[in-house]
Amino acid sequence: MKEIMAIVRMSMINQTRKALTEMGVSSMTATDALGRGAGLVDMNLLKGAEQGYEEAISQLGQSNRLIPKRMIVIVSKDKHVDKIVKTIIKVNQTGKPGDGKIFVLPVAESISVRTAEDGDSTLDDL
Repeated sequence: MKEIMAIVRMSMINQTRKALTEMGVSSMTATDALGRGAGLVDMNLLKGAEQGYEEAISQLGQSNRLIPKRMIVIVSKDKHVDKIVKTIIKVNQTGKPGDGKIFVLPVAESISVRTAEDGDSTLDDL
């Protein structure tokens, strides 16, 4: 089993959820997150600078503000991880900074609270 943790743009959560659901992933958790990557560009400042706002232009490269994102967590059988990761990338990849990150981590066990069932049987079978 693996945990797939994806950090995506706020505006992309519905498209991402829809694509994952269409491929058979019905079990996921999504939460609000704040973060930033290695770059110092706030996309709102960049948009303002492109529109000619002096205040935005003067702040470019100086912002280390945390930007609102969404974090999606999916626990999956090992055999489905590549398909899930490729789907998340396909939906979220714009080629611009801020597209997000995906982390894949090992999971030792999965247990259903309702049934006490454990192992792969507690996970989606795509």
